[in-house]
Amino acid sequence: MRILSLDTSGASISVAAIDGARVVFEAFERTGQTHSARLLTLVECALTAAGWSVGDVERIAVVVGPGSYTGVRIGVSTARGLAQALGIPCVGLDALEALAAQAVGLGYGLVCPLLDARAGQVYGAAFDCGGDAPKRLMGDEACPLDTLLDAVQARASADNRPIVFTGEGAAATRGGVVGRFGERALILPESLLYPRASAAALLAMNRPVVAYNELIPLYLRAPQAERERIAREGV
Repeated sequence: MRILSLDTSGASISVAAIDGARVVFEAFERTGQTHSARLLTLVECALTAAGWSVGDVERIAVVVGPGSYTGVRIGVSTARGLAQALGIPCVGLDALEALAAQAVGLGYGLVCPLLDARAGQVYGAAFDCGGDAPKRLMGDEACPLDTLLDAVQARASADNRPIVFTGEGAAATRGGVVGRFGERALILPESLLYPRASAAALLAMNRPVVAYNELIPLYLRAPQAERERIAREGV
């Protein structure tokens, strides 16, 4: 199965090509350039490096959120366009699960991916990553950090095994995370902290596919402009 995978859900951008379980190409950028300006260039690089024509791609995988509203829209729109043009199916992946998947095989159990949701909130979830794939322990949440950490603490084992935190939100909230869990909190190093499209691609191998027009973003709350409109109108 040849899968082209896209992740534009955060500040970084990543594109990967996998053939079966083998990652044949992956690009990761955190340059500050707009995702819309770089995504198709990286897709072209992936196809060239893999030695594929566009007709060789059998499935498009894309991270559909939660994350940056603009970034998610860019990734989903591009995936839909490619899948429609090529006549192939799509798979939408959860950003938090894809982040957790990067910790599989590291020998840890409880993994909590965190993303900055702004407005004093984080996107977060918890997974057991002690097996071959992330096992969800709690659903995706958009809430204040303390509320999320309360939920994680309730699911943590009573021993002193590390509670692993990953994602851009983990770096941004390091003080609050360490303040709550002390030395038990383990924030993954820079090389593992940010989302990689290869993790989403490998998850997509065993996920149900959808048609291009059934692929939709995953938003846990309304965009800021919509929230401000509701506040003004008192709806």
